[in-house]
Amino acid sequence: MSREPRPLSVPAPPSPARTLTRLAGAALIAGVLVTAGGTAAVAAPGAAAPTVAPAAVGGADGPRTTKGPCGYIATPEEPAARPVPLPPDPRRTPDRGTVRVTLRTNHGPIGLTLDRAAAPCTVQSFLHLTRHHFYDRTSCHRLTAYPTLSVLQCGDPSGTGSGGPGYRYRDELPTDLPPAPTDPTGVRRLYARGTLAMANAGPDTNGSQFFLVYADSALRPNYTVFGSVDASGLATLDRIAAGGIAPTEEDPAPVDGAPALPVDIRTAVRHHH
Repeated sequence: MSREPRPLSVPAPPSPARTLTRLAGAALIAGVLVTAGGTAAVAAPGAAAPTVAPAAVGGADGPRTTKGPCGYIATPEEPAARPVPLPPDPRRTPDRGTVRVTLRTNHGPIGLTLDRAAAPCTVQSFLHLTRHHFYDRTSCHRLTAYPTLSVLQCGDPSGTGSGGPGYRYRDELPTDLPPAPTDPTGVRRLYARGTLAMANAGPDTNGSQFFLVYADSALRPNYTVFGSVDASGLATLDRIAAGGIAPTEEDPAPVDGAPALPVDIRTAVRHHH
C-alpha cells in the first residue's frame, strides 16, 4: 500500500455551511500542511485569562472582523481552544525586519526568526498569541516522516490537532519557492529544512497551528511561510524526529502521528533585542 503523505490541514468541525472530512489526528495533507480550524476543545490548565478584543466590525448576525488590513475574523462556530482576543490590526501592519521567538521545549530550545516582510499579518498574529501565552504548556501533536514530508506540527492547546484561536485570517503565500526536485510535475515546491510555516484547513483559514520542517519537503505552495528555525532549534527537531512516531495497534510502524517522544512547549518567549 502506498504511504503517500496527506496534506497538512486542520479539519474544521461540521457546520450548516460546510462539512469537512476529519482526518486522523491533526491532518497534514499529502504535500499540504494544515492548521487547526478548531472543534471545541478544553483549555489547557493555566490558560491565560480572556481580555477585551480590539475594535471589530460585525455583530450577532455575522462574524466580527478587525478593521485593519489583516481583517482577522472571529469564528464562533470554531471556538478557541484557549481564550484569546482578536489580534491588534493597525492601519499599517509592520512589514519590515525580523523578530526572534524561542519555543522552550522539554527537548531543548527551538529558536525561530519571524520575517515580517514575508508575512506581516501572520507574524502579527503569532506574536499576539505568544504575548497572550497561547502556546505555553502545549504539546506538538504531530510528526511526519514521509520521504517527501518531514515536519513537526504544533500550536493547538487542546493537543487534538483540531483546536485553534477562535479566529482565522488570510493566506500570505510564498511566490519564490523553488520547484521540489522530487516532483517531476513541477506542481510542488521545496519547503526546505528549517522552514517555519502555517498549517491550514483550506484557503484563508490560518489560525494558530504551525509546522517546523526538519528535512526538505515537497508541498504545494499553499502554506504561508513566515520564518525559519535556527541551528539549535534544528538540533532539537532532529532529536525529536530520531525518536520516531508512536506506534498504534492499527499501525505498528507509522510515518505520521504523535511523536514517540512527547513534545511539550513549556513557554514561547519573544526576544526584544
